Amino acid sequence: MMVACEECGLVVDIPYLNEGDKATCPRCGHTLTKAVSLPFQRPVAYGIACLLMLVLSLSFPFLSFTVNGMGHQITLLNAAETLQHFENSVLAILLMVTVLVFPAVYIMLVLYLYYHAHKVKNVGHVVHARAWIKFLCRIIFTIQPWLMVDVFLIGVLVSLVKISALAHIGLGNSFWAFCLYSVLVVKCVSLVDRTWLWDQFFAMKPVDGVRAGDTHLDHNHVGCHTCNQINPLPTSHKARCLRCDSQLHVFNANHSLQYSWAYLLASIVFYIPANLYPMMYTVSLGQTEGSTILGGVVLLWKMGSWPIALVIFIASIFIPMAKMFTLAWLYFCAGKRADDSSHVAIKRLKLYRLTEFIGRWSMVDIFVVAILVALVQLQNVMAISPGPAALCFATVVIFTMLSAMNFDPRIFWTPKNKPCKQDSELDAPESNSEVPSVHK
Repeated sequence: MMVACEECGLVVDIPYLNEGDKATCPRCGHTLTKAVSLPFQRPVAYGIACLLMLVLSLSFPFLSFTVNGMGHQITLLNAAETLQHFENSVLAILLMVTVLVFPAVYIMLVLYLYYHAHKVKNVGHVVHARAWIKFLCRIIFTIQPWLMVDVFLIGVLVSLVKISALAHIGLGNSFWAFCLYSVLVVKCVSLVDRTWLWDQFFAMKPVDGVRAGDTHLDHNHVGCHTCNQINPLPTSHKARCLRCDSQLHVFNANHSLQYSWAYLLASIVFYIPANLYPMMYTVSLGQTEGSTILGGVVLLWKMGSWPIALVIFIASIFIPMAKMFTLAWLYFCAGKRADDSSHVAIKRLKLYRLTEFIGRWSMVDIFVVAILVALVQLQNVMAISPGPAALCFATVVIFTMLSAMNFDPRIFWTPKNKPCKQDSELDAPESNSEVPSVHK
């Protein structure tokens, strides 16, 4: 089975993998595919446990807030409902989609697909609704980056620490169920491999003229980013993948950079009001006071909650700024595309992977606001409402994620003025470049 590495463009011939093995690209170290142990039983078991914990998370009280004999109790759904009450529909939808809807849809689709994959393997059952299976496989890997259950849990914990000094906080049964649910979702996602799952339904189709060791610079193939199928070079803009029917996109360095720069510049524009306007308003004894992101960090530090102040500072101030500066530098270097060595390309690729991974964690502050707004509602005695900066900051996080997703890291392995392979060998391995590294 030949696969084109989506991060450096090298075509690799992957041997048969035993359960527990994984194959990595010999040039950039990117994981090409993995075969988890007990590949059918473990994802299904974790998926069923996830759905059970999700039901329990929605069935009981989540948190309670009590001060001076007055109290308020919420369920997990109340956070979105309260944001809707304050005419923050966008934030309410974002919360519902990333924490409840997408994870639930993802888990149910994994259970459905793995059930059918097991029938195909052991019973020889023919997949009749081939188009439907292809559509579902595309859906789960499209929504996977937007699952933020673990980020929301950290936001809940930060919220509890922020208000624990002001009132008594009660942890309901749903809170503990949600903690287990978050851990199970993360584990379930780690067990699902894109290449392996597609192989259970649709075998790789061979393509003439492509051999192991070729790259995207040979202009003799296009690798599908959805199923990793190697396709012949398209002759039209509407060409579809041979295996999954996804639309194919020929490697275009300038096109990728333009979209990435556009999303990044948009995030920078929204980052300014996100820091200038209040993130939330606090009503205490009839007096209303706004709190910016930096103001909240300073207040927590003065109250002695310096660990939480540090978490908020890193997640809401340092990470967004560091990611925007890092992406801008990477895009600038990619635009120049000097004849750098493979060592330099790998260093930049690792930095890109890091920025892509940590980008979603900036959503912690948005989830903190959502929990506090839902929980602290004691009319004029004490209440919290979302500020205009909350929506701006959520937009910053989304745009930076889209910027990183649209960037094609194969640009790091593409010299600017050498489009053909014979002129652009970018320090490929001297021998066995087509043989992947297989790890137990």
